[in-house]
Amino acid sequence: MTVSPQPDDTTTPRTTVLIALEGGPASLPPELRRQQISPDAPKVKVPHNGGYEHFERPDDGDGEPLVFRWAYRSRIAE
Repeated sequence: MTVSPQPDDTTTPRTTVLIALEGGPASLPPELRRQQISPDAPKVKVPHNGGYEHFERPDDGDGEPLVFRWAYRSRIAE
């Protein structure tokens, strides 16, 4: 009988990682500050109060949750 090897957590690529958003407006809800995203995403854009809050991943982040820091705000184009 041949048994196919089963992937384990150390070899299977992860499809999402837990992130924490740091900084930005105090009115950004706590539930938006922790998200699951693709592990290779360098930026996160969150819609908030008629615009977008942009968060960027620092080069030194590799733990979990990954911390993305607020970078700037933009307006939604009409």
